[in-house]
Amino acid sequence: MPIWNNEMETIDRSRLEAMQLERLQKTVKKVYDNVVPYRERMEKAGVTPEDIKTLDDLSKLPFTTKDDLREYYPFGLFAVPLEEVTEIHASSGTTGKQVIGGLTENDVEMWAEIAARSLSAMGAEKGDVVHTSYGFGLFTGGFGAHYGARKIGAMAIPMSSGNSKRQIKLMKDLGSTYLCCTPSYAMSLAEVLYDMGYTKDDISLKGGVFGAEPWTEEMRREIEDKLGIKAYDIYGLTEVVGPGVSYECTEQAGMHINEDHFIAEVIDPETGETVPDGSMGELVFTCITKEAMPLIRYRTRDLCVVTKQKCKCGRTFARMSKPVGRTDDMLIIRGVNVFPSQIEEVLMRTDGIAPYYQIIVDRVNNKDTLDVLIEISSMGMSDEIRDLEQLTKNVSKELLSALGIKANVKLVEPKTITRSEGKAVRVIDKRILR
Repeated sequence: MPIWNNEMETIDRSRLEAMQLERLQKTVKKVYDNVVPYRERMEKAGVTPEDIKTLDDLSKLPFTTKDDLREYYPFGLFAVPLEEVTEIHASSGTTGKQVIGGLTENDVEMWAEIAARSLSAMGAEKGDVVHTSYGFGLFTGGFGAHYGARKIGAMAIPMSSGNSKRQIKLMKDLGSTYLCCTPSYAMSLAEVLYDMGYTKDDISLKGGVFGAEPWTEEMRREIEDKLGIKAYDIYGLTEVVGPGVSYECTEQAGMHINEDHFIAEVIDPETGETVPDGSMGELVFTCITKEAMPLIRYRTRDLCVVTKQKCKCGRTFARMSKPVGRTDDMLIIRGVNVFPSQIEEVLMRTDGIAPYYQIIVDRVNNKDTLDVLIEISSMGMSDEIRDLEQLTKNVSKELLSALGIKANVKLVEPKTITRSEGKAVRVIDKRILR
């Protein structure tokens, strides 16, 4: 499979680390000179730019968090004059201040480059038709896929999300070969495709680029089966840059981190200490080429494993696993740590159930309750009450085994759980809403 930037993506690690150090030193000096909050924090920590002599010295620098971005909203962490900022994006969060990400023209070009690497690693090339159903706007998803598609010379279709029947029609008419959207919306499009009387044989898709929300291997297989494609994972953050920070190749053995632009660390989320290579922990990124808002040691809250072992595809960049969850998405129910991904894994491997569910956490009489609403698939519909009762018991048993606590399983009829055109709302924690 062709590699978009062979020189960089297969670079020898010693050369890569030398480049990273040089770029890190320049970035630390830049933020020290131009970003007051960073300079004040470094002075408080007793660190100067001259103290960064090796990559290990990165650990001397203070962390940056999402709360910091909100505290210095909107431009307090920008490292260039505003007249040099040519593009603004923002997080899709619905609570508190939005997180702003600014880009210079060089930042946009860097983003297009890493997005092009991502699409190329998944088999896309000039002549392909890239159908982007991420939302266009302040959300980074749509623009990232669009810039990458244009960069590799593909035909870029900026569909945005919504109007699923029109999506299917244009997908058929235009011969779309790659679909870019959230995995939950890919599932919705597959459902609409079959509702319209078509099958995967009526469309030309061969690959899908899915990100912006957590998804399991079980969901990957479901999407691949229903759409007749290979489904690839892509990772990005508004704060760092959009999709393309890391990407899967055709080996589907972890996401290659674009280490010439971002230094990745994995830390113990409790102590902040770096964990050994290949250990689970919280992912931390430092931007080393970004001009507008180069974040230093940004805590993503995503939990994953990073390995520096060379991939079979030939790329030498470190690879990160799919995040298993987020430290701020983890639910503590009756003293037990529960991740939505654990529940999804159980549901996706259970026959008779559609891949649509909702988790509702509440507190009744000072005791946490966990309800899991699950759609029955049309194939799983039965007139026999005992069949539905048995299905409920089976799912309840599997969830108890996976989570260690009992969940109240409630089966609902097909198509009663709201479909998402963007990031799916999987969890409603009523304890927080009160």
